[in-house]
Amino acid sequence: MNIGLPEILLVAFVVLLFFGAKRIPELMKGLGKGVKSFKDGMNSVEEELKDRKDDKHDEQA
Repeated sequence: MNIGLPEILLVAFVVLLFFGAKRIPELMKGLGKGVKSFKDGMNSVEEELKDRKDDKHDEQA
């Protein structure tokens, strides 16, 4: 399943038709905030797992 330039342009055109040019920056801003929040959540989970691993290692020593 390869997505090429024509497909991307078609999707962008449909989004432009549905939402209009004024709403697209708002949508992208919201999408960016969502991605940032997701990454922050993933980082906190990784840190918690690392801390638990370190605690478990300290208990064994």
